[in-house]
Amino acid sequence: SFYKVLSSLVGTRLTIQSKVRLADVFFVSRPNENMAYFSKIAQKHLDFLICDSSTMKPLLGIELDDSSHRRESRKERDDFVDRVFEAANLPLVRFSVERQYNTREVADKIGPFLKEKIRPSAIPPEPEIDKQGNATPYCPKCGIPLVLRTVSQGEHKGKQFYGCQNYPRCREIKPVIS
Repeated sequence: SFYKVLSSLVGTRLTIQSKVRLADVFFVSRPNENMAYFSKIAQKHLDFLICDSSTMKPLLGIELDDSSHRRESRKERDDFVDRVFEAANLPLVRFSVERQYNTREVADKIGPFLKEKIRPSAIPPEPEIDKQGNATPYCPKCGIPLVLRTVSQGEHKGKQFYGCQNYPRCREIKPVIS
């Protein structure tokens, strides 16, 4: 889910690498004297690394933090990874693991580090506000406004919901909150 949102934002301008070993991105100065540090980076992976497509220069690291990141051992690991990125002067952005991701929120968080590399057309516009003051939700997969629909048959007949305009290719729906 996160990868799909990320790839919709960067298109072909950037390359997304997944499950990247830290030792493949960073090096340890004087490795003979600092073998313990090399071992530490060789055993750790990054969820995503975004690189410039033409040079493959790393631009941004991304970590998805699930509930395991609350454990003390994971906190120590995360602190170490944060320090490695800081020492290399490479930005690292963390996201909480979600079932689905909002394209605008992801773009807002990674945008400052990727500047003009994000495809503006992939970022949904600000939600439209209807007469009752409700914001029209956007499809998290397609990035377009959902449309208000009414169930036509079955036990929920007559109830309203928001559905993607790209139905049946996209079957994303959201409940109407009253």
